[in-house]
Amino acid sequence: MMERLSRRALLGSAAAIPALAAIPQVASAATSVSFDLNASVLDGGEQVTSLTIRAGALGQFDPSSLTLGTFAVLAKAESPLPSSSNQLTFGTYDLEREVTAARVDNRGNITLDLATAEGVPGGGTLGYTVPAGRNVEFDLTYTITQNAPLRLRNQRPVMIDSFTQSELTNPEADAFSYGTSASGLNYRLYTPSNNGHGRAGRHPLVVWLHGGGEGGMDARQTNEAQLRGNRGALGFITPEAQQIFGGAYVVAPQSPSAWMNDGDGFAPRIAALVDELLASNHKIDPQRVHVLGCSNGGYMSLKMAVEYPTKFASIVPICPGATPNFFTDAELQSVSSTPTWLVHSKDDTVLPWEPNTGRAAALIDDAIVTLYDTVTWQGHQFMGHWSWIYAARNNPQHNGQHLWQWMAEQHR
Repeated sequence: MMERLSRRALLGSAAAIPALAAIPQVASAATSVSFDLNASVLDGGEQVTSLTIRAGALGQFDPSSLTLGTFAVLAKAESPLPSSSNQLTFGTYDLEREVTAARVDNRGNITLDLATAEGVPGGGTLGYTVPAGRNVEFDLTYTITQNAPLRLRNQRPVMIDSFTQSELTNPEADAFSYGTSASGLNYRLYTPSNNGHGRAGRHPLVVWLHGGGEGGMDARQTNEAQLRGNRGALGFITPEAQQIFGGAYVVAPQSPSAWMNDGDGFAPRIAALVDELLASNHKIDPQRVHVLGCSNGGYMSLKMAVEYPTKFASIVPICPGATPNFFTDAELQSVSSTPTWLVHSKDDTVLPWEPNTGRAAALIDDAIVTLYDTVTWQGHQFMGHWSWIYAARNNPQHNGQHLWQWMAEQHR
């Protein structure tokens, strides 16, 4: 039986963090407030983009007393893995984050926007471990210090004595519920709003299969990284995608290791998860189940079509593993029964396009292929392996039609 949880696990533990010593001659009662970490998943992964200080109980602040220099923010990200694990985690940091905007709402809560950009250290919530090759959630500690007093509407100055770190929130990731399939496969599920769209009142199901870095590691089956590592699943819950699909369910299972480690074993577990969702929710259209994935998940999307040639409306393998080490010629030829759109970048050095996507395209009848020179989005060039960024932004085109629109038209 599937188990579902309604709340997202907290990232890091709350800790009381002392504020800067009170400025002399500022009269204020002792105060302590909590603050939230607000995160968003950028194309390169999740970052903490702002903080919300829950100061409303202190009264109504004069907005003119809040400046960019009122608060300073120190961010520290540490690996959750013990030194005895023999894993080296990249991306840790201990630095001051720039406050780019500060505002107070009508409830007295203060939001500090933080400098955020692709490739800039200091905001990431995930670190990459080697040799395991996994993304793990950092233990995050944010320290806020108050450099100048705030004024209430009555002009009384206020210094906050201590700040307590609370939850990490991400509206997109938090929109997915938690579940565990009958076979023990953890997953996250997005349920569309009741917008009245969909054939005969039913909605498609998009199955997102993550890359190797977002799989579990040992006992760390946190059911998080497959949503936070990139926008592969999140792209399909955006208003644009939901309108195109007429409201789509999106499920993102997490491999306990890596899909490539046991494709034969994982394929029936993924298929069983799909069947469980179909059985428990009659609003999902069994004729419109779409499977896509990147890297390890690209391989796994091909594997699902090989093993279940009449089950899926479409598959979208992105930078997949498709060499003879993974599939025979006959297996790839059998994928021809499932509409297929392949996405890859020519500068991919992890899974080079020619022996993988090139080989698959040559063997799968009528397969559509979108091949990029590099992975460059909004002026930032990413690693060549990260071509899933294009799919998550509905960028691939064929004969004037974009990927998501093509998927939405496919059905068994």
